[in-house]
Amino acid sequence: MKKNEKGLSAWQLTMMALGSVVGGSFFLGSSVAIKAAGPAVLISFILGGILIYFILYALSEMTVANPDSGSFYTFTAKVFGPGAGFVVGWVYWTGMVFAMSSEATAISILLRQWFPGISIPIIGSLIIIAVTLLNLLGADKLSKLESSLAIVKVMAVISFIVIAILLIVGFIRGTAAVGVGELTKEPLLPGGISSIAGSMLIVIFSYAGFEVIGLAASETGDPHKTVPRAILYTVIGLVGLYILAIVTLLPLIPTADLSENVSPYVAALSRWGMGWAGTVINFILVTAILSTMLASMFGLGRMMRSVADEGHAPVWLKDKKDVPIRGILFSGFGMLLGLWLGLLFPSVYLFLISSGGFATLFTYAAILATHIKFRKCNGCPPEGKCQMPGFPYTTWIALISMIIIIFSMPAIPGQASGLITGIIMVALLYGIYFIMKYADNLRTNDKTKNHRKYRTRFSEEFSDELTKPIVKNKDNDMQD
Repeated sequence: MKKNEKGLSAWQLTMMALGSVVGGSFFLGSSVAIKAAGPAVLISFILGGILIYFILYALSEMTVANPDSGSFYTFTAKVFGPGAGFVVGWVYWTGMVFAMSSEATAISILLRQWFPGISIPIIGSLIIIAVTLLNLLGADKLSKLESSLAIVKVMAVISFIVIAILLIVGFIRGTAAVGVGELTKEPLLPGGISSIAGSMLIVIFSYAGFEVIGLAASETGDPHKTVPRAILYTVIGLVGLYILAIVTLLPLIPTADLSENVSPYVAALSRWGMGWAGTVINFILVTAILSTMLASMFGLGRMMRSVADEGHAPVWLKDKKDVPIRGILFSGFGMLLGLWLGLLFPSVYLFLISSGGFATLFTYAAILATHIKFRKCNGCPPEGKCQMPGFPYTTWIALISMIIIIFSMPAIPGQASGLITGIIMVALLYGIYFIMKYADNLRTNDKTKNHRKYRTRFSEEFSDELTKPIVKNKDNDMQD
């Protein structure tokens, strides 16, 4: 792959990260976390933000040292060996492909509310094909589109915050000031400390997707400056937006009134006479999910190219062009396969897409574990850019926290199957890797034996050719 001299800017990387992160998990799924933890969900979002800060800076340190398009896959393979890299790369790819195929289904269902006659299989397939083809335009053109979609999502969150503040202070005509509102009627920890732990899984999912910064690092002109700057912008922007949105939401509606089927922001505004919010948020949801799919496909294509370059994927997936066309098309085909699998075998599909959450958490745990060993082996990256404050304690705390969150998945309805599927997937991939390695060793041994046999036979033939003339000469001499 040729180096992009100009490359993506820190702003473009940040908008791509926000485009990948701010999606359905925040606009819709966060209602589960808020209902589980009550007002204490604010603590969950702060803790989640701290965890994301540590993970991002661990990723940044390694990316600055080696801005490879494979990012955490490449780092894991170099630090823990090719087997671990193989598993991390394929777990991430498989989980994200199934997750994005389910997102295509979600967009189809949302669009069907406005156009009842459309077919979910057809519109879902068209969305995946469009996302795939748009990714073939290249990083620069895609980042501009992604920035536009990300701005729509960010502006939607900011708009909610502004409207909520106006309701709280009483600047909406015909509506009395809400003030602290529902916060005076609810205990801070309605479910105890365990409710914070239970909500953390959904909170982390709301932050998920920032790893695209690492996958896009090879598309930047100067990753040593651009990547850390983009990560700083992402952390400040993302954590700030989320916390402000939750702080302004809590006075407007009792957390017990929230439902996983309705966005908490729609529910809050509708409660105060703003019924139009449902239509607007549905439009934002479509934009948010589409943006997430575009950014995810960007990362998946580059991940697959790196996996193929290491010999951990079919050789026909290797691609040296700036745009990993084969990796993108292969990922698009995987999403289509996932979509149609869901239509034909819905019970099996639901079991598989639940592994998407596990894949995300597993990847973040792998980044942290890799960072610990990376620093132990190499110290600070080149130019002394040790960005992780409090290392190694902070990285260890973040890693242990991620492991706890992974094994708390059964505490959230529907996520137990994700943990089971994820563990089976990891074991299966390790099995596939060792079978591949064994088969490769057999081929290598066969080639070595054939080479030795050929070399021995060649020596014998060569020796015969040398001795024959000598014998002939002796006979001639004897006859003479």
